[in-house]
Amino acid sequence: MENLIEVRDLHKRFGPLTAVNGVSLSIPRGEVLGFLGPNGAGKSTTMKMITGFVAPTSGSISICGHDVGSNALAAKRKIGYLPEGAPAWGEMTPASFLDFIADIRGLSGAHKANRIKEVVAKINLGGVLNQSIETLSKGFKRRVGLAQAILHDPEVLILDEPTDGLDPNQKHEVRALIKEMAPNKAIIISTHILEEVDAVCTRAAIIARGRLLFSGTPHELQAKSAKHNAVTLTVASTHAAEIGSRLGELAEVLRVESHPQAEGRTRITALSRNGGVIFEVIQTAVQQHGWPVAELFVEPGHLDEVFRTITMGAQTPGEVPHS
Repeated sequence: MENLIEVRDLHKRFGPLTAVNGVSLSIPRGEVLGFLGPNGAGKSTTMKMITGFVAPTSGSISICGHDVGSNALAAKRKIGYLPEGAPAWGEMTPASFLDFIADIRGLSGAHKANRIKEVVAKINLGGVLNQSIETLSKGFKRRVGLAQAILHDPEVLILDEPTDGLDPNQKHEVRALIKEMAPNKAIIISTHILEEVDAVCTRAAIIARGRLLFSGTPHELQAKSAKHNAVTLTVASTHAAEIGSRLGELAEVLRVESHPQAEGRTRITALSRNGGVIFEVIQTAVQQHGWPVAELFVEPGHLDEVFRTITMGAQTPGEVPHS
């Protein structure tokens, strides 16, 4: 598979501070990488180096076969970049700004006009095209930033918090657009929104203190959760103690958690001892004992729990972070 982004042993130091420490990534066409990490982990610095805005201390970056260090212009032609905050000239309108960006990107004539029209429709900017950017909401400013990033139809997209400031409907639209573009591009999305990994990403990478701590599919990330393959039951609270006790006696069950709910019900979660599938074992126990169960389902795993487990172990108390 063709790798459009190749990052090898990337380091960035600011004086005594190491912001990025030995990051390596290969991203083929068709992949959407969710780049995750706590504030100050090194995400934005890594993305700025990939796009050529910040020079690495050491390591190499290749975009569509072009080395960012020795052939920066050719590499940047292949990149669409939505930076953090999506800075733009506030006195310009989206129409004049996109016209300006199109000129910079070498678009002209009918192709330029058609491309601007297509992108405005995709991002739903028609209603604010002639309004000054400084008067737009945060969500619309973000959409203007996304529009300039995709205007020249680049093979590589680097998107720093692309849904930041968007309402739920706008987030859905942007995620749908990313999915639509994904087959023909390599896309990196930096995000704090873990649901975005499930929604649009084919792979996830977690960075903390500048080091890459995990790289794998969203399913592989979920599988690291203590609750992966756990089974949850909702029962009447009057039966909860007995059911929880009997589930805890099963050899396949590591432990049982109980959480009282409204209307006299309790939610019981049986955690798998080895992360294996225990649904049939639980279902058999329910049937054998005739327990009145209102709800029964398998837990896929909690991404927020995995994220905390992976990143908290990498934190050093008192360390000053760098983004």
